[in-house]
Amino acid sequence: MKPTYLVNWEMVNDGAFRELGHDVLARRTAEIGMHLHAWDSPPLDPLTSDDAMQHPYLIDYPEDRMREKVGMLTDRLEDVFAVKMVSHRAGRWGFNAAYARILADHGYRVDCSVTPHRSWRNVPGAEGGPGGPDYTRFPDRPFWYEFGSGRLLEIPVSTVRVEAPFFLRGLRRLAGRPAHRVLWLRPNGHNLTDMLYLLDRAEREGRDYVQFVLHSSELMPGGSPTFRTGDQIERLYDHLDILFTHASACFIGGTLGEYADAYVHEGLGAEAPPDGVDVERTAMRA
Repeated sequence: MKPTYLVNWEMVNDGAFRELGHDVLARRTAEIGMHLHAWDSPPLDPLTSDDAMQHPYLIDYPEDRMREKVGMLTDRLEDVFAVKMVSHRAGRWGFNAAYARILADHGYRVDCSVTPHRSWRNVPGAEGGPGGPDYTRFPDRPFWYEFGSGRLLEIPVSTVRVEAPFFLRGLRRLAGRPAHRVLWLRPNGHNLTDMLYLLDRAEREGRDYVQFVLHSSELMPGGSPTFRTGDQIERLYDHLDILFTHASACFIGGTLGEYADAYVHEGLGAEAPPDGVDVERTAMRA
């Protein structure tokens, strides 16, 4: 499997990661992309009373400040690793049409911030803000953001919506829970069966990719709330062994940029914005 390391300001300035990044790029075993956390990526102008606590989305900022932050992190990544940045994921999944245009203007070709069937509206950013994006109406297949000056390929995170059995739907609604679950390839130590189901369903549906998601901090004990102990990390690695072995029967490893190349040059998928999704006004906050 070939990872795409989506890198924020802290990691591009970390000596250990720079050493790793240069090594994998030299051996062509991974790709370096960009991942922007707005509250600690320069230029640093406080947006809230406590940005470090509230973690505002980049889309909470004025567009000129968004552009400056994207430009500074892009320049830093390209200076450090001496390669063009082409792939991106927004911090906290916060994305909109203005953000997509900014990325296209900086030469990015791929975004992977969309989480189909998931809404982040109830996840606050800046105080008084509208929360995160609502991706519930977005497709789970790639599509283009088209602009007069260019375009950007969206490769949505791999998710599937699973409806609860009929006899449980009413009980779930009474408990204030949705009548469905959203599965994605993001391990939590307890969802191996769900991830294997997603792989099998993706194959049945003829999907030409699946996208696995994990933070690097989740690979060490205590680096995240999800995996706190050494035993939990060992369980995670056991699950990854099973998951990757299962996936290798149907899929081959590739980075975001490599998939984008195949999408364009080999004619994968449909090269058009999705029907029924108004990128500017309805589904994304412009």
